[in-house]
Amino acid sequence: MSEQTSGLQITDLTVGSGATAQAGHEVTVHYTGWLHDPKADQGRGRQFDSSKSRGDPFAFSLGAGMVIQGWDEGVAGMQVGGTRVLTIPPELGYGAYGAGGVIPPNATLVFEVELLAVEA
Repeated sequence: MSEQTSGLQITDLTVGSGATAQAGHEVTVHYTGWLHDPKADQGRGRQFDSSKSRGDPFAFSLGAGMVIQGWDEGVAGMQVGGTRVLTIPPELGYGAYGAGGVIPPNATLVFEVELLAVEA
């Protein structure tokens, strides 16, 4: 596990061997998101979303602010085929407002992200 100066924690479960994700690239990922719970197994509390369960990968432009800051920072540097756990503090997630009644205010989030594709 490495902790960035921003407070983002990154744990590589699998290091990929494909193309490396960089700002400006279109990336496609599968992800599962949980509310952080220090008492739960691996800090994973209630699951709130999963592209894997839906069988619907998610694509976005890395570094363009299309996703929460913790994702832009945490997906950068991943290689295709890799899986990473991102523990995202509130200030890099949904902050004091939360999101849609699903994510409470000031929530720390845990995402498992698998990088499926990168397009420059």
